[in-house]
Amino acid sequence: MSDNNEVPVKLSLPLDFQQDIFRELREEDELIIMARGLGLLRIVTNLLHSYDAAGNNLIVVVGADDRENGWIGEALAEHAAISASPKCRGLSLVNTDLTDVGQREKMYKQGGIFSVTSRILVVDLLTENLDPAKITGLVVLHSERIAATSLEAFIVRVYRQKNKQGFLKAFSDAPEPFASGFAPLATMMRNLFLRRPSLYPRFHVTVAKSLEGRRKAEVIELEVPMTDGMRDIQNAIMECVEVSITELKKGNTGLDMEDWNLDSALHRNFDAIVRRQLDPVWHRTNFRTRQIVRDLALLRNMLHYLLTFDAVSFLRYLDTVLAASSPPPGSNRQNQSPWLFLDAAHVIFDNAKRRVYTGNIKDSQSMNAKTGVPDSLRPILEEMPKWNLLSEILEEIERDMYFNPSFQDESNGSILIMCGDQGTCRQIREYLQSMNVLPDMASATDNPDDADARGPSGAAMMRRKLRNYFLWKRDFNRVSNSLFAENQKNINGTTDQRHGQAGRGGRGGGSNKRRRMRGGSTAASVPTRTANGSIHVAGDKESHVQSLLAELEPTEAEAQQKAEIGADPLDDMDDFYELYDMKDLLMVHPYDGDMDEHILEETKPRYVIMYEPDAAFIRRIEVYRSSHSNRNVRVYFMYYGGSVEEQRYLSAVRKEKDAFTKLIRERGSMAVTLTHDPAGLDPQESFLRTVNTRIAGGGRLVATAEPPRVVIDVREFRSSLPSLLHGRNMVIVPCTLTVGDYVLTPEICIERKSIKDLIQSFQNGRLYHQAETMQQHYKSPMLLIEFDAQKSFTLEPFADLSAGVGSGSLQASDLQSKLVLLTLAFPRLRIIWSSSPYQTAEIFEELKKQQEEPDPIKAVNIGLEESDMDGQERTFNQLPQDMLRAVPGVNPKNLNNLILKYENVAEVANADEDELTALIGKEAGRQIFRFFNRSVFDD
Repeated sequence: MSDNNEVPVKLSLPLDFQQDIFRELREEDELIIMARGLGLLRIVTNLLHSYDAAGNNLIVVVGADDRENGWIGEALAEHAAISASPKCRGLSLVNTDLTDVGQREKMYKQGGIFSVTSRILVVDLLTENLDPAKITGLVVLHSERIAATSLEAFIVRVYRQKNKQGFLKAFSDAPEPFASGFAPLATMMRNLFLRRPSLYPRFHVTVAKSLEGRRKAEVIELEVPMTDGMRDIQNAIMECVEVSITELKKGNTGLDMEDWNLDSALHRNFDAIVRRQLDPVWHRTNFRTRQIVRDLALLRNMLHYLLTFDAVSFLRYLDTVLAASSPPPGSNRQNQSPWLFLDAAHVIFDNAKRRVYTGNIKDSQSMNAKTGVPDSLRPILEEMPKWNLLSEILEEIERDMYFNPSFQDESNGSILIMCGDQGTCRQIREYLQSMNVLPDMASATDNPDDADARGPSGAAMMRRKLRNYFLWKRDFNRVSNSLFAENQKNINGTTDQRHGQAGRGGRGGGSNKRRRMRGGSTAASVPTRTANGSIHVAGDKESHVQSLLAELEPTEAEAQQKAEIGADPLDDMDDFYELYDMKDLLMVHPYDGDMDEHILEETKPRYVIMYEPDAAFIRRIEVYRSSHSNRNVRVYFMYYGGSVEEQRYLSAVRKEKDAFTKLIRERGSMAVTLTHDPAGLDPQESFLRTVNTRIAGGGRLVATAEPPRVVIDVREFRSSLPSLLHGRNMVIVPCTLTVGDYVLTPEICIERKSIKDLIQSFQNGRLYHQAETMQQHYKSPMLLIEFDAQKSFTLEPFADLSAGVGSGSLQASDLQSKLVLLTLAFPRLRIIWSSSPYQTAEIFEELKKQQEEPDPIKAVNIGLEESDMDGQERTFNQLPQDMLRAVPGVNPKNLNNLILKYENVAEVANADEDELTALIGKEAGRQIFRFFNRSVFDD
């Protein structure tokens, strides 16, 4: 589809392949799948600017997160300033902060570029608060996340149903999701209503030519050998992982276990693969299987932490793992994690301790007053191999800057260190602060002169960490037993864990800046507070374990600096603040996806140190260097040779290449749908709908031209069911309903509950109020209990889910009994059991056959009168009702009167007999009064 509003605009796309993609997008609709790091957001912003400069356009962006919205907004503002076009309006955000429907409608009418959250956009499209026919075009980001049931696919379907002329562009830089399953690319193209996919891997001819020209970055690859202790621990962990996978296969035959191998276990999504296979039969798995699944996530985290934690922090983590996985003395030995019985487990714990100290700790022995370490121990304090290499690189850069003080390009001489996460950033910060500080305590074999001659080292930092470790160890012994109980409870109780997320803090946005002093020491500026590198043990009890393993704030070096200054820096603000020369800046920053392009563009570093490998960032460096011929970049690429880190990097590159290869092959044989009309019913179905044969009730032929209609509460658009109903050619009417979630006919109202919602509604009594209001206003009230399509369709998992809900424990038998009590209390309430949203859509379609259509206005008004009178929605707790049912004189007829009249059981007990008689009758009132007022001394 060619865009008819071409205008000359100034683009910021210096590379040939970027310009080719832009021209393709302007000419027709397509799905762009690029390799990571090739500048996807830059292409998107240039495309949006071309429409923004044309004016009189209404462009909607779907799928952008907050950081991407910030990127796009800033880029459009810069483009507008450069072009000086009066028609440019920039980016407008429509999210939950903008709740006024009238204001949103007014903004849409004015036109411009809008980034709208999916839930708000789908409601605005269905209510025509935003007329789909008036949208110039739709831009969809993160297309790899779009499934047939997602809100984004729903939005595209509604848009294409009422707008055949507007453009549609979709983007993704994650090819792997497109290469899994049967014909995944064709399926995605159907979900997006697109015909043409365009693929741009790193090995694309135009991409390779653009990045491999004469303006290549200088890359120095540095393989860092692991220490013997690190290598032994890694091999032992890999052995434990392999044994655990073998045990898992033995206990779960009949499943698709092709990807259950040691190579796959190194990838981040291995936990998701295992859980996806086990979820349908999770209720039938035994305790041992669940325990091994948890242990696999734990062991994989250990592999990562071995290469990122210092020796003391890693030992502290293993102490917590052992406490969480080992039963207290006298308990059943079988409850212990199986991998702890392997010889490899002994190798892990023994080598981890030897990296820190040798000797044994005696219970009665106190700490040495000078060193803070028991006298029977000899500190080893093995340093991370990358630390020494990092200091050597900084010294090399220092010499290079000394002999070449002026650069012949636009690079400013700053140093940028890129890490995997904020925890590693903090570790590097501590090392740079203290690498030239002499240790404040010396062992029998240490000589300060030798330390000074040895050059920069982490000895001072490691000794401080060792002191803190023994202080932590003393307090940790008091609470270690509780960790095992929590872990066992989680293994038995949790069915929806997201393994592999027990990382050390999120990837934040701020950079930690350093000023390099000419003497070689470092003085750090105060960084933004981030995740502190807390460790997650088996059971994912995050808050509990974080409190145990929270790193002490690195204030000692800062305190030393303060002592040298002699006064509080804040006392004299002028002396505290100063402008640093860019060549004196050393910045430590975590990898942050597309946001890394901003870091490169803003800091213009002359030197980049990749402390951990990342394939996407290497491409960002290539794009940055190729885009700026007058900026030289030297890249130091560090990795542990023969490590899991290296294997993960190589495997990620291989997986991406294989995904593109599969996509290219599928695109070559993919059938193209020539006619794809998502609008309305086909002619035959439309005729059958128009002539609706109502055999029951007189055999009349009723002519009804209106399509089937469902009134849905706006809060239900969090689920996939509205999209599936719309896909079955039903008219979706979003409303704010007081009674029920779905109104199918004037007589049928349905309250939908997922499994967790059902348990919570029973806990707080809300479900009883909802059932009561539905029974009061509708002839056929129904409760829909909807299961997850990927989980088992059975009652057993209820007991698992209940462990994390509320303060009490809810068993499956209790839930079944509450369902029975619910049906007894509300005889007209019907319960629908659905295995998935797909089956729910079929059930709704059957329920609507030969039935009248609901009136949205009436559905909205039902229940408003009661809500207005009460001022708030009333909910009732089930436990006091059960207590009242046991009181003589209380029956189902007068129970509701008592509930509505009195706030609690105490008020019923203190009520006068005359008051009770007037409310529920003479005999019942007398029995209730005598029950509560009978003397304990009566016969």
